[in-house]
Amino acid sequence: MTRIGRPRILAAMFPIGWHFGTAPDPLFMLVLALGLDGVLGEMPWLFRHIPHPVVAIGRAIGALERRLNKAERSERARRLRGVLMVLGLCLAAAAAGTVAAVLLRSFPHAWVAEVFLAATLLAQRGLFEHVNDVARALDDNGLEAGRYAVSRIVGRDPQSLDAHGVARAAIESLAENFSDGVVAPVFWYLLFGLPGILVYKTVNTLDSMVGYRNDRYRAFGWAAARLDDVLNLVPARLAALMLCVAAPFVPKGRPVAALATMLRDARHHRSPNSGWPEAAAAGALDLALGGPRRYPGLVVDEKWIGKGRARATVADMDRALHLFTVACVINAGLVVLVLWAGA
Repeated sequence: MTRIGRPRILAAMFPIGWHFGTAPDPLFMLVLALGLDGVLGEMPWLFRHIPHPVVAIGRAIGALERRLNKAERSERARRLRGVLMVLGLCLAAAAAGTVAAVLLRSFPHAWVAEVFLAATLLAQRGLFEHVNDVARALDDNGLEAGRYAVSRIVGRDPQSLDAHGVARAAIESLAENFSDGVVAPVFWYLLFGLPGILVYKTVNTLDSMVGYRNDRYRAFGWAAARLDDVLNLVPARLAALMLCVAAPFVPKGRPVAALATMLRDARHHRSPNSGWPEAAAAGALDLALGGPRRYPGLVVDEKWIGKGRARATVADMDRALHLFTVACVINAGLVVLVLWAGA
């Protein structure tokens, strides 16, 4: 039987992402990073002493935005400066990732630091804990506590949400961030190693900070928002498929409805990507997600995603967390499968 090897085109595109030096296989390191994130989560004990990579990226974005995005400049000038900021930060992230990968894989045992760094750029346990906090706050302490907890993970006005709205918002965030915080970082590390995941997190952070369609950011954040859409194009659809595959393992999960809802309603979301995992989750859990949303100073009249119940409950949030956990296991299993195929 012919031995199965990794696609040569990927190695040619970015050889730094593959095995060299004293480090083990990068895919093995990725499996370790997924396990480490699953066990330790956000590691606040570590980042009390050193800045989290995403926090450092955010500080750089904030400083550049204040310097480049002046209100008195024309829309064209602000858009150009936004493009230059995105290009500059992406090149810096790629360079930093390349240098770090070369150094950490060249010295004995230094590759362990790459595993820790990759783990900090994943969000499996952290996302689970944040959404679970919303469920427990709403269930144990009532609506105001649920509103406060959900305000930490979504941008919409929490005071506009009733208990069902809090539950829907948390489930929508869980589904969307399964793509942004788990599948996409794994996908880009899988292709390009440490530079890939750092560039992705840089673009994702840019989008979360300046990718808004308001007067301040519409021109300046245009490039960040468009590039984030491109980088999430494949991961969002992979994440949706994983949620469909996870559905049979969830109490009252509906895998066929998940697939049908994904195909029918994914484009109801204003984002070209977020609607895919949200629609898959809505179908899997027999819920209606999305719909009109109120943000500070803005009401977005969106279509509903899914034909199930809009009156989501804490029990639905627990089922969504079950769905998310199974999907994370599937995601990690696919990495193991790729590792095995290339062995």
